[in-house]
Amino acid sequence: MGSQCHAEKRPVGVSDASGAVSHQQASVSKRPGLEARRTAQGLLAAVIETHTSLDGLTDDDHGHPQFRALEPRDRALVRAILSSALRHRVTIEKLLAGLFDRPLPKNATALVNILHVAAAQILFLDIPDHSAVDLAVESAKADPRSNRFASLVNAVLRKLIRSKETALPDMLAKTNDAPDWFVSRLEKSYGRDKAKAILAMHRIPAPLDLTVKSDPKRWAEKLNGQVLPNGSVRLESFEGKVTELSGFAEGEWWVQDVAANLPVRLMGDIKGKRVADLCAAPGGKTASMVHAGAIVTAVDMSASRLKRLNGNLARLDMKAETAVFNLLDFRPAELFDDVLLDAPCSSTGTVRRHPDVLWAKTPDDITKLAELQLKLLKHCVSMVKPGGIVVFSNCSLDVQEGEDLVTQFLTDQNNVALSPILPEELRGMTQLISKNGYLRTTPADLDLGRPEISGMDGFFAARFKRLN
Repeated sequence: MGSQCHAEKRPVGVSDASGAVSHQQASVSKRPGLEARRTAQGLLAAVIETHTSLDGLTDDDHGHPQFRALEPRDRALVRAILSSALRHRVTIEKLLAGLFDRPLPKNATALVNILHVAAAQILFLDIPDHSAVDLAVESAKADPRSNRFASLVNAVLRKLIRSKETALPDMLAKTNDAPDWFVSRLEKSYGRDKAKAILAMHRIPAPLDLTVKSDPKRWAEKLNGQVLPNGSVRLESFEGKVTELSGFAEGEWWVQDVAANLPVRLMGDIKGKRVADLCAAPGGKTASMVHAGAIVTAVDMSASRLKRLNGNLARLDMKAETAVFNLLDFRPAELFDDVLLDAPCSSTGTVRRHPDVLWAKTPDDITKLAELQLKLLKHCVSMVKPGGIVVFSNCSLDVQEGEDLVTQFLTDQNNVALSPILPEELRGMTQLISKNGYLRTTPADLDLGRPEISGMDGFFAARFKRLN
């Protein structure tokens, strides 16, 4: 996968390179682990060059065929490599650039991906350095776009190994591992210090949060976690499969970041009410509504995602009505008491969990998504009874999809009023309420003493009441 790389007439030099390999393709053995590395290189190209979601590419059932052809162990390795390569992309890029006598040609994307996949292993994963180098060289030999640079790959990566002990800490201190456009928008919205704190948390994989049906303290003790102020349980150390954790098969809890747990709380007491979860899949908020005693209709435009939602509810022994609709075409036969719109967004609040987001999204995407969200929000008002509540939320850090959007919405609509969030509704987490009465969370919030167990997804939510 990726753009065609046209080799220069001369090999790109490094000070200790031994020269380019033969113009003819070298014979390549199918060494263990080689196909996993080549898959990682192809998927990295898809994220960077075509802005494809990594989740979709690495889905066990519907992902890229090359990925699905791998054994489970190699699939896990590919995910680990790509997570590290994307989470630390700028650091890797700058460290590699310092090892060349002159820059690589701009069209050498296949070669760049080989180097990035290998560097991610050398710098951030517990994989023998020699294995990462040898398989990168084999990958270069196997690709006609980069086979003449195999010796260059070997030389550059061995230089990286020799220098990493001092070079890596220095480079991490100088970079923030995010695109310039994203850094600029963060600083404008949150100030330089808060932006720096958010970017620092993006370098640390997120902990696992669970929403439990009952007795958070008991489940925290059982799963070696801790209870968060909202009642979520955060696991302090977790390795393996979620499905193997105690309570999963019995439907005692579901995975949901603490921030994603909060919007349903803003609906107030919904026991016995007819409520809608709009853009509902995969169903964490639907489960929260059902658990709160509501009669829930879950709407999503994807039949396959609603199938997954129904599967999740079945495990939890919960039921909700589901409807497959493009939300702009959905007109319920009877108005709902309240609705929650968890709108499709840039997902920039979930970078800790999905480091591909910063490289798969662009500022233009944010603008287009904000325009769509505004249309959806306006349409949602028509679905709720006069006096009913509309909660709007998304997992974006960008104010264009949050505060600015709400300002525009309230300017355009004369049949709604803002219903500010009150401190007593978020006891222990009142710092997350903005001066305008919105919910605003970031990865730099919720300090629990150690960075690896602190933080939360970036979320925005606002609440409105329909007037007529």
